[in-house]
Amino acid sequence: MKAVRLHQYGERPRIDDAPEPVIEGPLDVIVRIGGAGVCRTDLHIVQEVFSDNSDLVLPRTLGHENAGWVHEVGSAVSNLAIGDPVILHPQISCGLCRACRDGDDMHCDEGLFPGISADGGFAELLKTSARSCVRLPEGVEPAAIAAQADAGLTAYHAVKKASARGLLFPGSRTVVIGAGGLGHIGIQALKAISTTEVIVVDRSDAALKLAAECGADQTVLADGGQVDAVLDLTDGKGAQAVIDFVGEGGVTRDGFAMLRRAGSYFVVGYGETLEVPTLDIIATERSFIGNLVGTYNDLVELMTLAGQGRITLHTRAYPLDAALDALDDLEHGRVRGRAVLVP
Repeated sequence: MKAVRLHQYGERPRIDDAPEPVIEGPLDVIVRIGGAGVCRTDLHIVQEVFSDNSDLVLPRTLGHENAGWVHEVGSAVSNLAIGDPVILHPQISCGLCRACRDGDDMHCDEGLFPGISADGGFAELLKTSARSCVRLPEGVEPAAIAAQADAGLTAYHAVKKASARGLLFPGSRTVVIGAGGLGHIGIQALKAISTTEVIVVDRSDAALKLAAECGADQTVLADGGQVDAVLDLTDGKGAQAVIDFVGEGGVTRDGFAMLRRAGSYFVVGYGETLEVPTLDIIATERSFIGNLVGTYNDLVELMTLAGQGRITLHTRAYPLDAALDALDDLEHGRVRGRAVLVP
């Protein structure tokens, strides 16, 4: 089968003829890929950003945002049938450790992450687990929602955390920094599960236009005056929540200044180091909260919203043979929404 594989850090991946995966365990599931999202994390893997924090062994097939149809199942799989359309939670979890028992899939003690610690979905076939498969709602096609497996799930998880902390009440304000591949989903999630007023900050006019289409109540151009603009929109007090989908280029400094007393800052994007005086955190009780993808149940809920048409993805499709073009377009800012490989 065709597969997009990384052979050496810092070098472009190659389109190889790779062996097809085979069923080895009773809960194994092989999925025929219908769509695989192209994520900035894939670029970071190529650039060796994660080499000290993962067990990635090269060569490796990339791709962790995957959806398709069940192709083959192990002997103990009872929740799926051949041909079922599914989206795949990005963690292949054991189901037995404390984190799994708590439903906290991303912190599984024995977890595998396709595209990093196992072969991913930039291929015609992918092996995963029955625990990772979410059956798609009627009328939802794999290529249309593949990127929800990480981008959508991560955005929804952050929004759900903010809701659980009681920050998204009627009359509250939430700042979304970055209206790109994740941010445009986060905006829709905020509008779907809360009544908070959504203020979106981005340096791109096109991104802000997309944000407005997705339901943003206010948009702010990041032109150097964004902090003052957000404070003006929040009566000088700042927002109850800031969800940062950028996390680099000085954004965290500005975002923290947009946060009101006792507010929470949700870190989703990454790339820079937080530098905040500890006294500023103590005196105002502002909090920083990390977000690592999301849970299986989060993905089920997200697919429910997708099936209802309340959260949609702006995508650009590429054939598998054009995977390197998709990665280049993503790296150079030529993708609006999410790029998706369709074998």
